[in-house]
Amino acid sequence: MNIKAICLGAAIAFSPSGGIALAGTLGEPDTMKPFFTDASMKTMKPLKEFKDVFMAMPAEKQQAMKNECAGMVQPYTAFCANVNTLGGHN
Repeated sequence: MNIKAICLGAAIAFSPSGGIALAGTLGEPDTMKPFFTDASMKTMKPLKEFKDVFMAMPAEKQQAMKNECAGMVQPYTAFCANVNTLGGHN
């Protein structure tokens, strides 16, 4: 993993506004719900269905997700792996 990404992540996580900075698109329940099979958002849809939801989103939202997923670890590891695969960042 890139040391700059680790340091940036740590700086954001430990900053007073860290929770707010990471909220973004990935923290919007209405945006995230369509990617999951259950109301509790514990089980992600299979990649094909995930892709259908992702591709139906406006380009700006797709880009925002890609940006937030760059270097993202927890709690969105599996989600961001799918976004990165679809965004060509794998």
